[in-house]
Amino acid sequence: MLEILQSGGWLMLPIMACSVIALAICLERLWTLRPSKVAPPGLLAEVWALIKQRNITSERLKELKRSSPLGQILVAGLNNASHGREIMKESIQEAAGQVVHDLERFLNPLGTIAAITPLLGLLGTVIGMIDVFTEIMVQGTGNANVLAGGISQALITTATGLTIAIPALIFHRFFQRRIDSLVVTMEQETVKLLEVMHGERDVDVE
Repeated sequence: MLEILQSGGWLMLPIMACSVIALAICLERLWTLRPSKVAPPGLLAEVWALIKQRNITSERLKELKRSSPLGQILVAGLNNASHGREIMKESIQEAAGQVVHDLERFLNPLGTIAAITPLLGLLGTVIGMIDVFTEIMVQGTGNANVLAGGISQALITTATGLTIAIPALIFHRFFQRRIDSLVVTMEQETVKLLEVMHGERDVDVE
């Protein structure tokens, strides 16, 4: 493995750095974007039970806000429920915007890695082929080892770049789709809270 990295030339360093960063981002996002962590099932029902029991204290709200991104949005709405529907809705939208921003954390770097690693591989290909033709001009075509080395460098960097870019792109799309799904779920839950708090629907938040 080390020999392959060395034969790929100096461009293997940034390519491998991209692979480490992409792996770290994927593992972190897989842990952070778990549906049970972002939008725990039954959370709205628990909140409504506390409301009916008149047990919504500041400590309960702080605990709920820390528990999950959905809890953060629900607390924003509850804190402004007494100011009318529109104010409550605006506070929910503001909190949701911050939550979505946090959910999308690191996705731009992951997308950038998916885009640039093939280009780095292509650059390695170009450099490798330049070396090959330089040696041809200097030594002719008789030195097969030198020619093979340059071609090998070109192929290794290209293959490595693609090997990193393809999974990075797949995970980038996967995380975007999961965030979209989580946003829809949280939106449905907050709409329920908004309508129930202002008597626009029956209490069916179970």
